[in-house]
Amino acid sequence: MKRRTMLKPIPDAPERKNKPLKGKGKGNLPRKIKQPSKSAIKRKAWDAFSKFIRTRDCLRTTGCPDWGLCSTCHKRYHIKLLQAGHFIPGRRNANLFSEKGCHAQCYNCNINLRGNTLEYRRQIIEMYGEGYDEILEKEAKEIKKYSFEGLTELVKYYKIAVEKLVADSKEG
Repeated sequence: MKRRTMLKPIPDAPERKNKPLKGKGKGNLPRKIKQPSKSAIKRKAWDAFSKFIRTRDCLRTTGCPDWGLCSTCHKRYHIKLLQAGHFIPGRRNANLFSEKGCHAQCYNCNINLRGNTLEYRRQIIEMYGEGYDEILEKEAKEIKKYSFEGLTELVKYYKIAVEKLVADSKEG
């Protein structure tokens, strides 16, 4: 068996400083900031929209921005345990950001009961009137495309809307 020996540093070798390596022919130009993808912006828009829906429904049902009732089973949950559940399943572009087609739901109603559609339909009719469930169904069949700029504007809009909802609830 051969013995392994530890490598010894070479005494005359210059120390290497932590300088960034130069790219091939790029010189010392600063790197471009990578713009987020459209799917990343769409995810941010969804996160902001979901927070808006849950905050809106918490304030509507309990008057508190941190606790709310599930719109279908009417049980009380913390905002972090609520989800933004769609009346029309599928989360397609046409109904993805529909404020009247999306409400706070608990995990059980939204996932396990697949939206608890019968009770959800009753709640939609009670909130918005007879026939509004059919309007949402027609709206879901439309083709809607979001641009990068449009999604960026949605992120800004819903973040401001959440701040306004919370500020308004503290005032009155």
